[in-house]
Order: sequence, then structure tokens, then C-alpha cells
Amino acid sequence: MGLPLLSSALWDPSHNCVSSSVEFIRPLLSASKSYSLGLKFNCQQFCKGRSKLPGVLVCASRRPKGTVWRRKTLPQNEDLPPILPKNKKKPYPIPFKEIKQAGREDRKLAHMGIEKPLEPPKNGLLVPDLVPVAYEVFDAWKLLIEGLAQLLHVIPAHGCSECSEVHVAQTGHHIRDCSGTNGRQRRSSHAWVKGSVNDILVPIESYHLFDPFGRRIKHDTRFEYDRIPAVVELCIQAGVDIPEYPSRRRTNPIRMLGRRVIDRGGNLEEPKPWRFADPSSLNDFDTYRASERFPRPSLSDLPKIAQETMSAYETVKKGVKKLMRKYTVKACGYCTEVHVGPWGHNAKLCGAFKHQWRDGKHGWQDATVDEVFPPNYVWHVRDPRGPPLASALRRYYGKAPAVVEVCMQAGAQIPEEYKPMMRLDIIIPDTEEARMIA
Repeated sequence: MGLPLLSSALWDPSHNCVSSSVEFIRPLLSASKSYSLGLKFNCQQFCKGRSKLPGVLVCASRRPKGTVWRRKTLPQNEDLPPILPKNKKKPYPIPFKEIKQAGREDRKLAHMGIEKPLEPPKNGLLVPDLVPVAYEVFDAWKLLIEGLAQLLHVIPAHGCSECSEVHVAQTGHHIRDCSGTNGRQRRSSHAWVKGSVNDILVPIESYHLFDPFGRRIKHDTRFEYDRIPAVVELCIQAGVDIPEYPSRRRTNPIRMLGRRVIDRGGNLEEPKPWRFADPSSLNDFDTYRASERFPRPSLSDLPKIAQETMSAYETVKKGVKKLMRKYTVKACGYCTEVHVGPWGHNAKLCGAFKHQWRDGKHGWQDATVDEVFPPNYVWHVRDPRGPPLASALRRYYGKAPAVVEVCMQAGAQIPEEYKPMMRLDIIIPDTEEARMIA
């Protein structure tokens, strides 16, 4: 197929030309073939003292096959992750084929009598580069709790007494999606009560272990270990020293043959929990009754506290993600139980789907960041003092993490990553207008 020339003047390649201007144009080519951009040269040709009229040349070349050009665009509206059904096991974060392949390699080395190669922190030693990250996450966690406790004195939050729904506004919404008990009698309407910090930050707790590579927690010995927030336990194992909750710092690495530990790096007596446990020491990094420990802030300081709380939330989220790349955290594939350590505990406390078949034991698998530090999505309210959200307009509403929603209503800047899921560019119609929309 011939190329459509824009001018009848031809260009002789034997002539020496001086180009006075170059501009890009898009040639009108066939839609069935892919061509690159054309170049339009306005050439004032000079050849041995004689000049020619300006010539126009259109250069077009076909793209090489197999190459695709895509424009990188940011999502305008993003849907939330789907809610997993409770009557099925959670999907594995790592493909199951890779898990089986790693198990085969471990068994092969164990059969040959070769020790399993381990690197920190898999061998019980600390990673020096992650110790400052652990302290940064721990300090940001305490600042996050303090900031939320102060903001909730001014920004009202509501929680459903029958389910886990949370709403941040002057009044609870009217969206009928309650999945709690006696939902049919209430026609799936929520029973709103005053919320607390525990409703904004979902309390995910884990057993504190002096030696994560030591004896596993049994069902009969579970009361001998303290329960602390999983984020705090992850920071302790990553290098944070808390006198009330000591942790073993090894100097000699452990040695493993397959799944069996053949050398624990020396024997060390584990201190008894009741010798050092102090319930009041947990108040600094626990969400329980946090609003009673911090006073109501002034309205002039509210935007500053909100921005600091938002920054602390982002620091904890990014720091936990960085720590979990190295340190092992296990989660139950059926319930919300989390255990920080190389192996899960043996406490028979799982009451989720088909727990009778497992005798109440947890189905341990690798945890994700959202299981250790849940985002706890809530409906985004554009006008907290306006009318409640209606159930008929729920598809026009966006969602955001509860911490982000509280800080946003207090005057903090919204991070760019949360704007697509909040659907800020959608105009919410009236109820009568929504009925006419297909």
C-alpha cells in the first residue's frame, strides 16, 4: 500500500540539504496497519549555488511486531479487595507449588545429611539494618494510638454492636448491610453505639515469646504467655528492647536439618512471665481505653495532630511491610489469629469453618500485611454533618481506611494512593435521580 504524500515535491537524497524546521505530524494511514509517527521536514535545499522549492517529506515506518505501547495512567476509581467467604480457606500468599517445591528441597538436603542454609533472621540472629526500622515503627505505633485517642474526642465514630461495621460521621449511616445476629428482625439495619480506638485500629494480638525458636506454645500452657499487639511483637523480635517483655538475642546461629532444629545456639533459661510482666507497662502501646489517657485537644491543634497521625499510620504500614519481608509471621487460614515467629502455636482456639475436623487447631500459613495491620475500610463521607448515607446510593460511595477517614475529617491531607478508592470525582445523585440511571 502506497503512503499518502502531503506534497508532490520530491526529495532527492543526492542533494545536500539544510533543514530550517522540523515538526511532528501524524500521517493519515490505514487503520488496519500500525505505523509510527511521521516526520515533516521543511527543507530549503541548496545544491551548488542553485536553490529549489521547499520540499515536504513524510517518513512513516511500521512498528516491529510484538511491541505494545501502553500509556501509564493512574486509576481514577479503584474497587476494594473482595471480601473472602468465611466457609472457605484463605488463599495462600505464596503459590502452593512454590511451597511444595521448597519442601522437596528441604527433604532432599535432610536425606543427604546436609544442613539447611539459613541467613538472618531465619537463623535466629538480628538483621542490623532493620533494627532502626523496628524502633521507627514502634515509636510511630505509640504516636498513632495517642493521635487517634485525641482525635476521637472531636471526630465522632460509631460502631455496630452486632457486627464489625464502623462509621465515622455525626450519625450512623442507613445502609442495610448488617450481618450480625437478629439481622432479620432489624431488616439488616445496624445498631450503632459510640466507637473507640479499638473500632478504628482493629486489635490484632499475638503471644509474646522470649525465644521464637524455643518451645512451642501448647494448649495447656497458653496462659503462661502474654498477649500483646502483633505489631509490637514484630518490633520486639526485630530488635526493639522493652524491659517488661524481654527477648533472647542470640550470638550463635541455630542449625537445622530439614525441619528439625539440631542446635539452638546454646541453652538459656527462659524467665518466668510473672517475674517481669506489668499490666501498666502495656498502656503505652495498647489501644485499650486509650481515650481516657489522653485529653481533648484544642480546635487549633486539630489539623496538626491529624497530619502527624496520618504520617504515623503511613510509617507503621510501610515499616511492617519492610519487616515482614525478612521476619516470619504466620496467620490462620480460617480465622484472624496471628503468630509472630517461624512456627505457629499449638493452642486449639480456632472456631472458624470446620474447626471440628482440625480439633480446633489453626491452619497456619504465611501472613500478609493486611492481616497483621488491617486497614479496616469504612464508607467515605464527604459531608460529616450532612444527611446519612442512603442504602439506594451505596454504589456511588467510596471507602477508605478508618484512620485515613478520621484524619481527613480532622483536617489532614489525603494521600494520593487512597483517592481512587474514595471516588472523589463521582457526583452523588439524589435518590430520585438514581432511579432514572440505568
